[in-house]
Amino acid sequence: MNESLQQNYRGILEGLGENPNREGLVDTPKRAAKAMRYLCSGYDLSLNDVVNGALFSATTDEMVIVRDIELYSLCEHHLLPFIGKAHIAYIPNGNVLGLSKVARIVDMFARRLQIQENLTQQVAEAIREVTDAQGVGVVIEAQHMCMMMRGVQKQNSLMQTSVMLGSFRDSASTRQEFLGLIRRS
Repeated sequence: MNESLQQNYRGILEGLGENPNREGLVDTPKRAAKAMRYLCSGYDLSLNDVVNGALFSATTDEMVIVRDIELYSLCEHHLLPFIGKAHIAYIPNGNVLGLSKVARIVDMFARRLQIQENLTQQVAEAIREVTDAQGVGVVIEAQHMCMMMRGVQKQNSLMQTSVMLGSFRDSASTRQEFLGLIRRS
C-alpha cells in the first residue's frame, strides 16, 4: 500500500477539522488509499493486457451490440463518482472480440480519473483498434455525483455522450439502427 497516499488522506481528514486518531477514523486513511488504488486500477492495465488474445475470426459483417454495461468512474474535476451504462456496437471486419473483453475495456478506461466525454472516445477508439471494425458506436449515459451532491444538486440529471466511428459516422442508417436497438422500450 502506498504510504504517501495514506498520509495524504490523513492530511485531508485534518484539513477538514477531524481528528484522524478518533476511533472511527484510525484506519480510514489506509482504507481510503486502498479504495482509491482500486478505483483507479485502470492505470495499471493496457489494452493488450485486457484483450489477452480474445479476438476470433468471424465471417459476419452484421452489427454486434453489447448493451447496458454498468460502469463507474471518478470525475477528474472533483474526484466524485459518476455511475452509468455503456452501449457499444461494432461491425466486424473479419474478427469479433470476446464478449467479456468489451466490458473489460470499458472498466479499464473508467477506472481512471476521467470525464465522460473522453471515456466515450477512448472506449470507441480501443474497440476499433482491437477489432479493426468497419465501424464503432459507443453511447454512455451516466449520473454525476458532482452535479447531484454539490453545485446545482440536480438529482435526476443524466448525461449522454456518443462517439461514432467509421460506418457509424458515415451511414445514417447504421447509426439509426444502433440507436434504435439501444433505445429503452
